[in-house]
Amino acid sequence: MAVLSKPLAVPKSGFSPIPVIDMSESDPESKHALVKACEDFGFFKVINHGISAELVSVLEHETVEFFSLPKSEKTLVAGYPFGYGNRKIGRNGDVGWVEYLLMNANLDSGSGPLFPSLLKSPGTFRNALEEYTTSVRKMTCDVLEMITDGLGIKPRNTLSKLVSDQNTDSILRLNHYPPCPLINKKTNGGKNVIGFGEHTDPQIISVLRSNNTSGLQINLTDGSWISVPPDHSSFFFNVGDSLQVMTNGRFKSVRHRVLANGGKSRVSMIYFAGPSLTQRIAPLTCLMDNEDEMLYEEFTWSEYRNSAYNSRLSDNRLQQFERKTTNNNTLLND
Repeated sequence: MAVLSKPLAVPKSGFSPIPVIDMSESDPESKHALVKACEDFGFFKVINHGISAELVSVLEHETVEFFSLPKSEKTLVAGYPFGYGNRKIGRNGDVGWVEYLLMNANLDSGSGPLFPSLLKSPGTFRNALEEYTTSVRKMTCDVLEMITDGLGIKPRNTLSKLVSDQNTDSILRLNHYPPCPLINKKTNGGKNVIGFGEHTDPQIISVLRSNNTSGLQINLTDGSWISVPPDHSSFFFNVGDSLQVMTNGRFKSVRHRVLANGGKSRVSMIYFAGPSLTQRIAPLTCLMDNEDEMLYEEFTWSEYRNSAYNSRLSDNRLQQFERKTTNNNTLLND
């Protein structure tokens, strides 16, 4: 399944390191480095983030325990959009070498994350999920406030309040990529197998961590793909489509994918920071000069989320919301 019929672009071996943001530093230049990372890559790594290594370890252990259950037990919590899924990604034909658990991450709603009460110690899993979500949301808000500082936006919580207010539409996704037997030099020439197909994230920003197994790749502006070295002690951030719109295209929503691994199991946890369903998304006028044109039409997060749910992973979801320039040329994303 999902063996590519054409070869993948070869990652650049001499690629410069992923931008690294040290959250413990008081260096005033850090905020500018963060803005540049969002402009150049739409992707960066955060270190010294203050999130407990023990908490991450407990949640990873409980996640592995869940995915180790028999399929008949895991499918008891299957559903859409939240719940357990296997191979099928969404409703529009996308598949990958992956199984996953998708949960509501809005702790302010009173319901907390959707939780599969199937493990021997479900309270441990639930507590780890809630503590992890709370910690990652705070870190996300800190990063967004650094971004507003770097952009010179006032007030400082212009972006962070969108993902911290009640009724935000944030999601937590746990992915498991089992070792893939299809990757074999003798049987298929060692062709790559897609674990999760190329896409951008629709939300404002996404926060990823994984165990120490490779597979994640990001797409550069020249069209080439580069592998992201795994780092289980750090967090990786993706700029999402909504933040690209709010910065009027200044920040880039990074296209990324995951390749299956032939020998190791990969586990990842992704926090998708989304606004409330009624939140209106449009370019921030404070970032635009008088001569600048708005590149995107205004939309609500609900409208964009529904559009994303009805698309294929690799679709350019923002295209239908792009405005035309005064010379009638349609602006296209990278």
